[in-house]
Parts: sequence; structure tokens; C-alpha cells
Amino acid sequence: MIGAEALASVLRGRGVTVSLAESCTGGMVGAEITAVPGASEYFLGSAVTYSDGAKEAVLGVPRGILATYGAVSPQAAALMARGSRMVYGSDIAVSVTGIAGPAGTGDGPAGLVYTAASDSLGTTVEKHFFAGGRGLVRRQAADAALSLLAHRAEELLRSMNQ
Repeated sequence: MIGAEALASVLRGRGVTVSLAESCTGGMVGAEITAVPGASEYFLGSAVTYSDGAKEAVLGVPRGILATYGAVSPQAAALMARGSRMVYGSDIAVSVTGIAGPAGTGDGPAGLVYTAASDSLGTTVEKHFFAGGRGLVRRQAADAALSLLAHRAEELLRSMNQ
């Protein structure tokens, strides 16, 4: 829970809101954030879009992007984050999409995860390779998403104070 606590310390009382788009983590990131008392001050919601159809219908990720690059790609991660930001009207949105395993897919090997952040400063995508079984990959992916969210919140707050 260190990640969610760190995020809370960055965002409390600052007026910045966040949202999520989760795939391979299945809501783990949102669950961690809401485990911290007072999260309703800055957390607007999370879309768990596990299927390609949900990514398209809920977040507006174009079917052509998913067909061309796959659901586990930097393109999909970036569009998922932007879609979450639009759906929730948040200042910052982070997405996570990956292959938890135990086996790889046509999109890549087990352990491949992309996280992305979207805010008024732009969109950033990070590529990760996590080792371990399904549960460990999901845990590491959730931690990476929380870390990216806290980092982007700090950057956004710095830019607002300049």
C-alpha cells in the first residue's frame, strides 16, 4: 500500500483529480487507491476494460489500433489513458495493459506490461517486463501504475506552481 499512500500524500488538498483504465490488473490499482481514507477527494474512478470490445466501447480505443498493434501495445496504453481522462474528466489518468500469464499471447510474452499517463503535459508510456507468475506480474503492474501516477501528479503540480 506504500504506492497508494504516497499518491495520497502528493494529492491531498491540491485539487488535482485522477482516474484509471485497467486491463491486466483487473481493478487492483483502483482498489489500492480507495483503501486509503480520503481517496474520494482526488480519485474519480477506474474503468476495468479487460476485453478489446470494452477498450473500444468504454474508452474509445479504435478497433483499428487494437487490430493493428494489439491491446498490449504502447498505442493502446496511451489511448486507454486518454480515454479514461475523457470519460472521468480527470486531470491525470493512468492506464495499465499487459500479459499476466502464465503464457504469452500474440501480443507478446508473459510479463510484458505497458503503463501510460495522460494529463495536460502530454502522454507518457512506459514498457515493463515483469518476472514471476500471474499474481506477481499483476502486483508489479499495479505498483508500476501507482508509481507512474504519483510521479505524474508531482510533475503536474510543479508545472501548475510555476
